[in-house]
Amino acid sequence: MEALTYTHWFLLALGSLIMGLSKGGVPGAGNLTVAIFALVLEDALGPVGVPLSVGLLLPVLISADVAATGVYRRHADWKYILRLLPCFLVGTILGWCVFDYFQGGDDRVNQLKFLIGLILLSMTLLHFTLKRFKKKSKVEVFKEGTPLSETPKGSIWLGAIFGSVGGVATMLANAAGPIAQLYLLVMGLPKYAFIGTSAWLFLIVNICKIPFMIDLGIITWESIAVSGWLFIPAMAGAVVAPFLIKHINQKIFESMIWFFIVLAGCRMLM
Repeated sequence: MEALTYTHWFLLALGSLIMGLSKGGVPGAGNLTVAIFALVLEDALGPVGVPLSVGLLLPVLISADVAATGVYRRHADWKYILRLLPCFLVGTILGWCVFDYFQGGDDRVNQLKFLIGLILLSMTLLHFTLKRFKKKSKVEVFKEGTPLSETPKGSIWLGAIFGSVGGVATMLANAAGPIAQLYLLVMGLPKYAFIGTSAWLFLIVNICKIPFMIDLGIITWESIAVSGWLFIPAMAGAVVAPFLIKHINQKIFESMIWFFIVLAGCRMLM
């Protein structure tokens, strides 16, 4: 990681801060971090940097998850976590099996870069589909007091499908947030339960991913040394996010985030 310049470090720190904001309540922002890490490491290390970016980001994700679960520790609904978790882990194992293929030379690394870009753009489409669905169905996800006891029919099967797909996406690109969020939206969780449940789910899943990424060689002592410095902006973002979103125009902020996600996703397809 000696190839990282001051500009690279600045961008990685910015990406970590954005990831923290995403974990703290700014939906979708974390997808921009995925693209930033991949493009920065590709610039610094060449094509081999793309898969390494996935491993570099994981400890940063975990640090932001720890901060977010601390903020929203009383708002998790473990019923939905336990419903999603087994299939997320199955999907993670599938993603681990597939990931090794993409480390077989520059051509395959470029395929992984393309796939990450495709996942980011798909998650963007899913995010806006989610918002449209919320308006049409009038599910009051962001209103406290929604009865959690009313579980929609088919929720277990939905959990299996969303969990499996999410597990593959999180292993390949650390970008499964919108998939879990769509499931929790369909389940009708209120605002803080929505954020808290998602934070606890991904903290557990991300910790479980560590041995797989070590086996793949994309988490090393060298990468952990870099990730360790990025804990600070990531955790700061997660803690500050609940206060920050009260004092900024969130619609404008989110529009800017999604614009750069689409731009970065398109860049990775090239």
